[in-house]
Amino acid sequence: MASITENQIEEIALGYLQSLGYEYLNGVNISPDGEHPERQYNEVVLVTRLRDAIDKLNPKISQDAKEDALKKVLRTESPNALINNENFHRYLTDGVDVEMRTESGIRGEKIYIVDFESPENNEFLAVNQFTVSMAAEPQVKYGK
Repeated sequence: MASITENQIEEIALGYLQSLGYEYLNGVNISPDGEHPERQYNEVVLVTRLRDAIDKLNPKISQDAKEDALKKVLRTESPNALINNENFHRYLTDGVDVEMRTESGIRGEKIYIVDFESPENNEFLAVNQFTVSMAAEPQVKYGK
């Protein structure tokens, strides 16, 4: 019986995701020393893409509130990974609560990072060979 390799499984999965409309990127190309760097090795979130999604999905929200939402999504609030995963899941499904200044005062708003009602408004990305090294603290830049 012939065995299937990890590489073959990866290629099958990537092909399937691409057939569903996902854009494919090789993780080496978006690494800090790749052809099109988008991240540091200690970052697991593509911050520019997340910021772009927040901007696109929340056009009527102030830039300050959007930056607050970005910081909340990227922040780990607990040393417990389960708690952090639950918080992130809540941000994905329910949106991120922020406060926004208006002419009539401060009010609560929701910032969405995924559009479940119109999935075509989301960016779907499949990345393979995504190397993560947690040797150094993240150097996330929140401002543009």
